Amino acid sequence: MRRALYLCAAAAVIAAATLSAQSVASINYDANSDFLVLPPNTHLGEVAGVATNSRGQLFVYTRTGHAVATLGDERTFYHGGSRLFQFDQTGKFVKEIGQGAYGMNFAQQVRVDPQDNIWVVDSGSNQVMKFDTEGRVLLVLGRKPENIGVRPGAGIPASGGMPQGVAPAEGGRGGGGGRGGGTPGAGINGDTFNRPSDVAWDRAGNIYIADGFGPNSRIAKFTKDGDFVKTWGQTGSGQGQFNKIRGLVIDAADNIYVADAGNNRIQVFDPSMTFKSEIRNIGTPQALCLSSGTTQYLFSSNSNDPESMDNGEIYKIGLNGQVLGRFGKAGKMPKEFGMVNAIDCRTPNNLVVGEVWNWRVQKVTLR
Repeated sequence: MRRALYLCAAAAVIAAATLSAQSVASINYDANSDFLVLPPNTHLGEVAGVATNSRGQLFVYTRTGHAVATLGDERTFYHGGSRLFQFDQTGKFVKEIGQGAYGMNFAQQVRVDPQDNIWVVDSGSNQVMKFDTEGRVLLVLGRKPENIGVRPGAGIPASGGMPQGVAPAEGGRGGGGGRGGGTPGAGINGDTFNRPSDVAWDRAGNIYIADGFGPNSRIAKFTKDGDFVKTWGQTGSGQGQFNKIRGLVIDAADNIYVADAGNNRIQVFDPSMTFKSEIRNIGTPQALCLSSGTTQYLFSSNSNDPESMDNGEIYKIGLNGQVLGRFGKAGKMPKEFGMVNAIDCRTPNNLVVGEVWNWRVQKVTLR
C-alpha cells in the first residue's frame, strides 16, 4: 500500500513538472544578427559580454585579438586575448577601449553602471576593471596571477570559463576558506578572485562581484570606493550555497539574484544577503539581466550544453518568480542562440544578446 502511494505521489510530481514546463508561453520575437559595423580586418570572437549605456551606445567584450604567452626564467606571463569595442546606437563602430590593458586576458562579462561607467570582468586576469565614459581606468579590483599555466594543446571550451590548464596560479588562490584551507568555495576575504563571472551594484553604489566560475562559490561586497565589506557563500546545494555562479543582478529594491548554474536555479537574497527564495524550471541559468522601469523583469538564458544543440532558450520572469514566457532555441541561424553568455535589457521588449558559440551579437525585439 505504501509503495503504491509512493508511486502515485512520484507520478504526480513528474506530471506537475512536465505540465509546468509545457505551460510556459512562447514569446514571439524578431532578431537582427547583422547590425554591427566593424572596421576592416576586425572580427568578433566569442562574445562574452554586451551592455548598453543610457545613450544607447553598445559595448561588446569579446575573446579576440592576439593572446601572447611570454616565457620567463621561472614563470609564464599571459597577456592579451580580449578586446572591448564601443558602437553607437546604430551599430557603427566608435572606438576600442582598454587597448593593451594589463587585465584584459579572457573576457567574461561587461556591465554599465547607473553613471554610465563601463565595468569589465575578466576571468583570465582575475580582475574587475572600471572605466569612465572616456575609457580611462578608474578602479581595479583583484590581482592578476603572476604565473599562468598555458595549455599545451589548442581548445578553449565554449562553456564561458577559462580553458583547463590556463588556470590562475599564485595570485588566484581560492576554493577554500583561506590559505590554510577551510569551507569549500568560501574563498579569501577581500578581492582575491578565482575566475570572477559578474558584477552588480545596489542603490548606494556598493559593488557586488560573483566569484564563482573557478573553485570559489561566493559573492564579495565592496563599497563604491572598492573597500572590502563582506563575503558570503560556499560550495553546495543548500540555501546560500552555490555551484558555479554564472550571473548576478540586483533589482530596484536591492534584492540580489544569483545564477546558480550547477544547481539549476536562481537564488534570490534580500539586501542583507538573507535567502528569500529560488526560481527553478528555467534550465541552467547563465546570463541574467534585469530590465529598468517601474515594473522590472528578469531575463535568464538556459544556455545549451557545449556538446549539444539542446535548449538554448531565454526565459522572461517576473520578480515574484513566475516564469512569464520563453523564446529561442539553440542553433546557428538568425533567431537561434549559441551559448548566450550576456543579455542587455534596458527595456523589457528590446534586448541585446551576446553569444559565445556563434561569435556574434543579436538585437532581439519581443512582440
